[in-house]
Amino acid sequence: MTLKVVVVGAVEGHFTTVFEKLRKLHAKNGFSLAIIVGDLFRDPAESSSEDEANITNLVKGNITVPLPVYFTLGRYALPPEVVEKLNTSDNDLCENLHFLGKRSTFKTSEGLRIVALGGLLDTAITAGLSKDQYLPFHTEDDAKSLKGANNADILITTHWPTLIRSGSKVDLPDGVGTPQTEQCVADLCSALKPKYHLSVSKDAFYEREPFFHLTEDGQPDPMSITRFLSLAAFESVLKQKWLYAFSIDPNATATTTITPGTTASPLNVRKRQRQEDVQSFSRFSDGGDHYRPKKRPVHRRSQPGPQQCFFCLSNPNLAAHLISSIASDSYLTISKGPLPMSTTFPQLGCPAHILIIPLAHSPTMGCISEQEVRSATYKEMQRYRRALHSMLIDKANSSIGAITWEISRADGVHFHWQFLPVRAELIQKGLVEAAFKVQAENEKYPTFKAKDIGDGTAEKGDYFRVWIWCPKEGETNGADAANGDCSSEDDTSETRGKEKSLVLPLSQEMRFDLQFGRRVMAKLLGLEVRAHWKDCPQTEQEEQKDAETFKAAFKKFDFSLDE
Repeated sequence: MTLKVVVVGAVEGHFTTVFEKLRKLHAKNGFSLAIIVGDLFRDPAESSSEDEANITNLVKGNITVPLPVYFTLGRYALPPEVVEKLNTSDNDLCENLHFLGKRSTFKTSEGLRIVALGGLLDTAITAGLSKDQYLPFHTEDDAKSLKGANNADILITTHWPTLIRSGSKVDLPDGVGTPQTEQCVADLCSALKPKYHLSVSKDAFYEREPFFHLTEDGQPDPMSITRFLSLAAFESVLKQKWLYAFSIDPNATATTTITPGTTASPLNVRKRQRQEDVQSFSRFSDGGDHYRPKKRPVHRRSQPGPQQCFFCLSNPNLAAHLISSIASDSYLTISKGPLPMSTTFPQLGCPAHILIIPLAHSPTMGCISEQEVRSATYKEMQRYRRALHSMLIDKANSSIGAITWEISRADGVHFHWQFLPVRAELIQKGLVEAAFKVQAENEKYPTFKAKDIGDGTAEKGDYFRVWIWCPKEGETNGADAANGDCSSEDDTSETRGKEKSLVLPLSQEMRFDLQFGRRVMAKLLGLEVRAHWKDCPQTEQEEQKDAETFKAAFKKFDFSLDE
């Protein structure tokens, strides 16, 4: 289905006039939707009583919005009355006027996929996600998190991507310099390869030549063509173009030829493209939703998108205060409703129940289609695991080991690994291994097999895997442990301590309890009453305290801080 989209530059408070112009245009052209780039509202410092009255009328629905209109943040904060309404209306300011959020992925009813990164880069925040979705500032991690959308029909940003004019013959109007650019925006565009990248420049309209992205082997990819457009503000001093319309079919087959005038991508890509999209209903429901051959067809319920996924960083409702580290292809977060308590391992000062989560939205490692991205993700998740082991050696003098478990299922949504400390003596006596095997036997599950399956992509079906790691007695950290490195050329190998991998095959027909790994460890640790995360509620203040304690303990081993 071909959609007719109209894009509007910064409105800056003139929405009554703009909506009336859109009404007339819509009556003639029958647009499917409109997108506002830049600020819908005026700078609060310059707001007049008339502006405030117009905002009140808009919020109350007294101003007609003639067609579905989507907006995000620009350079200014949203007015308080607007924020109050959005907080109670699921981001619908009034009929037909929807706030995309500052950091979001959104799919319209017609199937158009929109990714938005509003606001300006806040250089004062060096790591982490911005927490207030109504303030006009974002972080590099906000941009990085949106790569989880994997692709987009339309990308909206306030700033231009770095080097976007490189290789272009299109000039800006006389007297207009290149608007502010961001490298993280360039990286995001390169990762998503949107069909349209929309931005705003107050006094100039700029339409760059289309550009193609490159395939993994460095060849031009005619199926990923991006058109970059930047619109002037509605009341541009230079009277530049503030309105632009185009047609797009989100389901159309991409072209296999590169049309004349198309250039190579000008963007300076510092990091690989990452694949991320949809995720799990619960922060603790392991699993995924990828395709594997030789599987009987199954009828699946509709899976949540990135904005509903509790593991996707692009989810605007993400519990960002739990996140402890974000690297290139994965991130760490403390567990909500952790199995241990802060007193369980006094040496650590916090539960240290950690989730290692890929940025790529994928139900299993094997679902990540690009081999380079899959390999990088697995290596980095292993690097995080080794860094956590080093932290335990440092804090507990080798008295604490760890297990890490994973559920890889074709009918899941977003896979992850759960890391849990355990007393080293329980591992040394074989009690941890025995606990898993006995529980599997009691529940009439298949038999565990001791084997190393690497990234798991060679496995023919679903599986549950647990790594059981124990440090060497008296072991201390070497010079390279602080960044998760090891001496082996294989980034995934465990060279410090002793480790065993157990794999439990899962058939599609069997009913497997997603809390299996946690239940086994709850029983072994004498924490049966905490066997389900929902039975272990914490206040946000308690969660923040645990997160800060963990980050302090992990800081010198967190390699993401150096990259």
